[in-house]
Amino acid sequence: MSPQILALALGGVALLTLLSGVVPWLRHRREIEQRLERFGTVEAEVRRPAKEARPRASLIGDSINQALARRRFGEDIATQLARADLKLTVGEYLIFVVAAIALGGALGFLLSSGSIVFALLTAVVGFFVPRTLVGMAQRRRVRAFNHQLGDFLNMMVNGLRAGYSPTQAMEAVASELSPPLATEVGRVVQEMQLGLTQEQALANMLRRVRSDDLDLIVTAMNVQREVGGNLAEILDTISHTIRERVRIKGEISVLTAQGRITMYVIVFLPVAITAFLYLINPEYISQLFTTGFCGWSMVVCSTLSILTGYFVIRKIVNIDV
Repeated sequence: MSPQILALALGGVALLTLLSGVVPWLRHRREIEQRLERFGTVEAEVRRPAKEARPRASLIGDSINQALARRRFGEDIATQLARADLKLTVGEYLIFVVAAIALGGALGFLLSSGSIVFALLTAVVGFFVPRTLVGMAQRRRVRAFNHQLGDFLNMMVNGLRAGYSPTQAMEAVASELSPPLATEVGRVVQEMQLGLTQEQALANMLRRVRSDDLDLIVTAMNVQREVGGNLAEILDTISHTIRERVRIKGEISVLTAQGRITMYVIVFLPVAITAFLYLINPEYISQLFTTGFCGWSMVVCSTLSILTGYFVIRKIVNIDV
């Protein structure tokens, strides 16, 4: 093993180790400071001397955040992180992406004994790893949120029928249920107490949690606030509809489980076999990339076939309710 390869691999590991150790500490300090600032007074801010200003949490992260503060790209990343409930800034997320690319390229270069092509492929995989993890966190959070909507609506209906206002009923929900729904409802109540209207607070929650069932609830509450009506009866009807949708989705998920497994096998099995053959016999697989048009045409055709099978099966098993 050459010293350059060893240094590259160790550098990537050291970078990830540094980030995993430093960023959580910075994030914890930033959460404490944000909580204190939320309940602090304006007079306290005015009396604070200039030399006691808050220290910068991360020079690189703050510089990236300032550069992307007013760009659509940075806003989209911030929205995705908020939906996943990850306490990361845009700068910290991009640092993780760069670290994943560097580590993926270094590992690919090391495992393939110096192949640039394999290193580029693993670097591309490293680029998609943070995005995939964020997407998984979003789906897991939305799934947990949707499973709690039935209890949320039942408590809201019971509270409204007992004489509570919608805000008081949401306060009771936030104190009784568990996260993630209790956290989001608690944010809505806090935003309303800080001066936002109900429509704005609910719109912010809908932006953080992209759920069709939640969209239906928010729309019903906003319409009832504008035109009037019995909100308890409306939410009771929506609760019955959501429970039936959850039941039907569960049945569909069971019936389409085999199709989803087939979809995953079609995508990952050829890639895994190719990577395994490349590791044990690089000369055999490298002919695809060194024989010119014939080899690259086979790679392109196989990739298109895999993607076509994936999207076709995904379209078949993805049944909207």
